[in-house]
Amino acid sequence: MRAHLGLADAIDEIAARCRWPAAPGAAATAAVSGGPDSLALLVLARRAGLDVLAVHVDHCLRDGSGEEAAVVADAARRLGARFEPRVVPVSPGSNVEARARAARYGVLPAGVMTGHTADDRAETVMLNLLRGAALDGLAPMRDSGRVSRPLLRLRRDETEAVCAAAGLHPVRDPSNDDLGLRRNAVRHRLLPLMAEISGRDPVPILCRQAELLGDDAGFLDAAAGVVDPTDARGLAGAAVPLARRAVRRWLRDGDGERHPPSAADVERVLRVAAGVVLACEVTGGRRVRRRGGRLGIEAAGGPPVPE
Repeated sequence: MRAHLGLADAIDEIAARCRWPAAPGAAATAAVSGGPDSLALLVLARRAGLDVLAVHVDHCLRDGSGEEAAVVADAARRLGARFEPRVVPVSPGSNVEARARAARYGVLPAGVMTGHTADDRAETVMLNLLRGAALDGLAPMRDSGRVSRPLLRLRRDETEAVCAAAGLHPVRDPSNDDLGLRRNAVRHRLLPLMAEISGRDPVPILCRQAELLGDDAGFLDAAAGVVDPTDARGLAGAAVPLARRAVRRWLRDGDGERHPPSAADVERVLRVAAGVVLACEVTGGRRVRRRGGRLGIEAAGGPPVPE
């Protein structure tokens, strides 16, 4: 925190950079794991005057995980927040991070506040770049109807400082040091190497680039809204970036929880629109077929497509 500010003023200065989903006095739910970011979220939300329910979700993935709920309960009591523990076991194994995240959000209400910071934002940009996620994957982590992220303008060292100023002792998750997990490798190896090579802190740069790319993605989304993905001729004649976006939106079928279609799926649909093939399979056990100049989605196990 700023050395020239008093303790209360320093916390207020940090809290002022947060984007709260509701006005002072309103009820809000915070997902609080007991780590520094989520505990700082709890401190700052109470400082902002929100009536906070702190929810701790225990996935039972390591010994002593139940004790972390006690840390959150104590912090909530001291800060005048309500507290609820929830136990949602997740089995170890492949893709455990994604499975735990899905299980966690499955028991949290829409609009729940999380403690994601600018550092998380930068890490996500790099992870998506490594996955080949294209423009949308490089756009910034933002609030949605599902999740509110008030701390996205803060840095991780600031959340640590907030906890220290509040006299809280965050839980240290040993899995955060496991370099076998890709996010940890990005955090502990890739970003420091980028800083060394560039001579600059890469986090603000990546966040700024993500904001710019997010604006570009939003512009293309709006432009793609005029393309009817079920009109084969219109889709085939549209500019390729707009046609791809129209197909992606169509294949998600209004389901924001459905994974975005792969680039291969999108290209296969465009081949159907262009008349190269009459139908194609796409993920989710579905098929896209052209009939009478229109494209439609059907179950993949339907009648065979004529040659």
